[in-house]
Amino acid sequence: MAIALFDLDNTLIAGDSDCLWGEYLVSCGAVDDQQFAAAHRQFHEQYVQGNLDIDSFLEFALRPLAENSIDDLLKWREDFMRSLIEPIVLPAAERLIESHRSAGDHLAIVTATNSFVTTPIAQRLGINSLMATEPEVVNGHYSGRYTGTPTFQEGKIAAVNKWLQNNELTNLSCYFYSDSLNDIPLLESVEHPIAVDPDEKLADVASKRGWRILTLRAGEQPEDINY
Repeated sequence: MAIALFDLDNTLIAGDSDCLWGEYLVSCGAVDDQQFAAAHRQFHEQYVQGNLDIDSFLEFALRPLAENSIDDLLKWREDFMRSLIEPIVLPAAERLIESHRSAGDHLAIVTATNSFVTTPIAQRLGINSLMATEPEVVNGHYSGRYTGTPTFQEGKIAAVNKWLQNNELTNLSCYFYSDSLNDIPLLESVEHPIAVDPDEKLADVASKRGWRILTLRAGEQPEDINY
């Protein structure tokens, strides 16, 4: 029995759910299209380069939750899941998850993308434990702020450690699967770091350190992984 932690975006799904949610909001007229799209592209480039200002990004990304009704948000999210997320769920990722589940491992997703967007994706993948940035709710409405520590870079380590302690799982071997250079801190902290279809910097780090490099885009079988 072990711990299997998974990044979400570009790891278990073939895309970035945060970016896709932003594109969806533009398409349905929930946000100003030109201004929002340009800002989102700029933040995404910062993320790719590893220098994202997470507080500024979350102020931007969570604003649409505060500016729209819960009913509209839930309706949009349902359509978003059906039209944009379901087509990019990776079959090989589902097989990998099921391989860990069959082994009796404890599964969790740890992602910087906020929980409003990612909760139904985790449910779709059959993973009950989700560590994600938490939007603040005040009097039944989203405030546009977040609570706690964002699950980004070193913040993922804090979230995972808290989850392990709360579930009394601190003495088990731990795997972590991720595509992003932003997850190097957590990858460095686990016994089994695995780079999944990694970006250029993570691929370089993984190669130099002898970390496993795995592709789920080409349909690699989870049986190829030595647990």
